[in-house]
Amino acid sequence: MAQEDESISFGCEVNSSNLEIRKWIKYEAWLENGTLVSESKEGVEFRISDGYLCPAISKAVKTMRKGEKAELAVKFSYGCTEDGYGTSSNSNLTIQLELLWWKSIINVTGDGKVFKKIIKAGEGFDRPSEGSLVKVKYIARLEDGTIFERKGSEEEPFEFLTLEENINEGLDRAIMTMKKGEQAMVTVGGEYLSSHEVSEVVSANSVLYYEVQLIDFTKDKPFWKMDTQEKIEACERKKHDGNLLFRAGKYWLNVAVVFFFKLKHLLNFRTQAAKFIEFDHSFTDDEKHIANALRLSCYLNIAACKLKLEEHSEASRLCTKVIELDPSNVKALFRRSQAYMKTSELEKAEADMKRALAIDPDNRDVKLGYKELKEKQREYAKYQAEIFSTMVSKMG
Repeated sequence: MAQEDESISFGCEVNSSNLEIRKWIKYEAWLENGTLVSESKEGVEFRISDGYLCPAISKAVKTMRKGEKAELAVKFSYGCTEDGYGTSSNSNLTIQLELLWWKSIINVTGDGKVFKKIIKAGEGFDRPSEGSLVKVKYIARLEDGTIFERKGSEEEPFEFLTLEENINEGLDRAIMTMKKGEQAMVTVGGEYLSSHEVSEVVSANSVLYYEVQLIDFTKDKPFWKMDTQEKIEACERKKHDGNLLFRAGKYWLNVAVVFFFKLKHLLNFRTQAAKFIEFDHSFTDDEKHIANALRLSCYLNIAACKLKLEEHSEASRLCTKVIELDPSNVKALFRRSQAYMKTSELEKAEADMKRALAIDPDNRDVKLGYKELKEKQREYAKYQAEIFSTMVSKMG
């Protein structure tokens, strides 16, 4: 039996709500008259949150160390039912208990699809964040133990930037919960596997098992530690990376849940870019001009993501922020009109379309959008006429 790691620390990626503690115990439970009513010679595993046999065991093991033995004197009425042993409820129990080992299982994504078990604790307190350069080695196995993939070694680790689709999202997010030097077992459900993994060998319902070691990583400097030029450069990089993802359409996959997470990832890129230059009063006049242009571009890009995610009110709000700063921004007017169309605010949509066409009458996207709007208005007018006709016929 491999020694389990017994250190628990909570950081930005790991918290008590997604940490699951499992214990492995041996026990014997005796009645006062010497009758053995239950035992586990080989040991039994259970989750602390679920409990086992009776509440006394769950409470006791929380205070025990690995290898410790204890004797519990338990009132039978304390959470135990007489159906389990066929004895009267006033009989007491004596439980001989040994804690063999315990392990912490981290529910990485919070939905029970990606789990991480620490095999060897890492160093310090820091963990990779989005966009960190990480160096890892890992072995991926199928459910039957067959090796599916190998990446990296101690001498030549596999290097990649986190959350940039270099590996599947499940493993990516698990690595972001690790510390330098940490070794872990990670299980990834089919919903989080990448398209190249879901093939004839790995089905969409499969689970992959990873033995992972985080050898090293480097993080971007936090934006609050950057000078003004660094903030502008960081914003431009994030904006550029987000645009590449959007143009490549990498988020546009057939599986709806994967589409959602990919688009949320893209949205994170664009939101981060905007944060680098928001509400900073230390810029020079020239830097303010550059920052404002970047800010408007980021707002428009985030609005485009919001439209894809069907968060239409948020998309129109972001476009309004752009229009307040730049009333002649055609993209903002057009995207806000698209949001208004989705929320059936057709008069507002038409007003934005007309303003956009007045500024740029040859804009192909706006002309096509205006044509779509007119068709919607005709359909809506027809629908209203049908409702009116039905009401009149009922009155007659």
